[in-house]
Amino acid sequence: MHTNVESNPLLDRLPPHLKQYIKAQDYEQYTPINQAVWRYVMRKNVDYLSKVAHESYIMGLEKTGISIDNIPSMYGMNRILKEIGWAAVAVDGFIPPNAFMEFQAYKVLVIASDIRQLENIEYTPAPDIIHEGAGHAPIIASPDYAEYLRRFGEIGAKAISSAHDMEMYEAVRTLSILKEADGITQEAIDAAERSVEQLQNKEVQPSEIALIRNLHWWTVEYGMVGTVENPKIYGAGLLSSIGESTWCMTDEVKKIPYSIDAAYQEFDITKPQPQLFVTPDFAYLMQVLEEFAGTMAVRKGGWRGLKKLIESKQIGTLELNTGLQVSGIFTEMIQNDDNEVVYFATQGETALSYREKELIGHGVNRYKNGFSSPLGKLKGINLSIENMGPRDLKAYDFYDGKPISFEYESGITVSGLNVTGMRNLGGQLMLIQFTDCTVTYGDKILHDPTMGDFDLVIGSQIVSAFAGAADFLSFDLITHVAETNTVKPTLSEKEDTLNRLYQQVRLQRESNQIDKEALLEVFTSLQKDYPQDWLCALEIYELTKDTAVLTHLKEVQKHKEKVAHLITNGLELIQ
Repeated sequence: MHTNVESNPLLDRLPPHLKQYIKAQDYEQYTPINQAVWRYVMRKNVDYLSKVAHESYIMGLEKTGISIDNIPSMYGMNRILKEIGWAAVAVDGFIPPNAFMEFQAYKVLVIASDIRQLENIEYTPAPDIIHEGAGHAPIIASPDYAEYLRRFGEIGAKAISSAHDMEMYEAVRTLSILKEADGITQEAIDAAERSVEQLQNKEVQPSEIALIRNLHWWTVEYGMVGTVENPKIYGAGLLSSIGESTWCMTDEVKKIPYSIDAAYQEFDITKPQPQLFVTPDFAYLMQVLEEFAGTMAVRKGGWRGLKKLIESKQIGTLELNTGLQVSGIFTEMIQNDDNEVVYFATQGETALSYREKELIGHGVNRYKNGFSSPLGKLKGINLSIENMGPRDLKAYDFYDGKPISFEYESGITVSGLNVTGMRNLGGQLMLIQFTDCTVTYGDKILHDPTMGDFDLVIGSQIVSAFAGAADFLSFDLITHVAETNTVKPTLSEKEDTLNRLYQQVRLQRESNQIDKEALLEVFTSLQKDYPQDWLCALEIYELTKDTAVLTHLKEVQKHKEKVAHLITNGLELIQ
């Protein structure tokens, strides 16, 4: 089995700040028990989901290189995904929401390479290869859905988050890791659950990323398609949960016609969902997504967009009507009586761009300690500065190399030596550089000559505000390191021995030359040393049909109520 990643042009295009999350898939980490868990879930899913999942699911398993018998390798998946224009990468559990979305925009599936423990075979709150590989990957065989996923990533990557969102991300990541790790005390899990619950109950205005994450949850993760009376499953969370995929089809789960209202429906990742949304088709998903995008700052801009950036306390970008883009951590704005932004400021490293490309000489080396500028129209002049041609500038005494003083309608004044200007492709003025410059607002000095040169951005409107940098190469974005790492299990001697028994059964099945006597010897060891194990015994019964093994399974059913239905399901598959 290959452990490396098959070359895929889409992976080569990924920017460095996304590549930091990619982890090598160590295929050798998967134990024989892991392989048995994958096989059980996949056999059960394919048998059941062929009746209740969207038609593209079964077809998609084949198209995306997902095997029923073996945990998929990134090597095989990328080789096959390349044919439908996608790629896949392995990551370590949950990654920040904006990064997750951006991977989708690049048509790359993010796959958590760990796999759930046997005890959590029906459902795990942690992302794992069953959820990502067997849930997300198959449905992208549908072109309509694949384009929805890409477009969702494109829009979601621009959604502005808040400090609360990052706290929630870390808390949920921690909880999911603890629930899947060996040897974690119940007290530790309870404490992590309380942290998540406290953050969930905190009354905060939902950010754009929180709202779009809700849409993602109720479609990509837990979506249904068709009619409320006859829905089909397409959400990865349902496709990868043998428990919830059955329960969701009952009347106990309320079915609601999908609409933009789903953005305001919260969810609890640790519990089965009490209601689900049903879209008539995948094209309608796109319609609702575009409707939601119309409410975002990336399209509306204005003071509200800048306010969201200030509250996020993270790198964001505002774009002016001249096309000039300012990227940094925004800290301040001044508004006039009409709520228009007449001044803004950033702190720390800042960069200026145009059409997502940093302006030469206007990166973080020039603006190490922040950036600020007034906006708007000049007092007593109807013509906007950006629309002034060379002749207009001369008429208002805007001469290069000459001192100048002017006042905005807001009352902000600028006085300094005009060095030069910069125009966009349409001929609009978008930047004027000054030396020996003083900028004031009433009694407040916004800039003075001791602070260095002053670059005045030109624009009368903020037309867009979004998360992240306009040019991702402007900043060192390899900054967010998760506070927690997934816990890799260390097998005890007893667990190692049990895995060897599973491996003997696996080798027998793969050889297609069944030695019943040898398998029954494995069963004798299993019965003696691991009397509560059910999955290995089930695999032995599948190959031998031995009545003693069946009797043992029925005994386990009597004493282990939590797995009784799993044994029943497994026996039904065999029969």
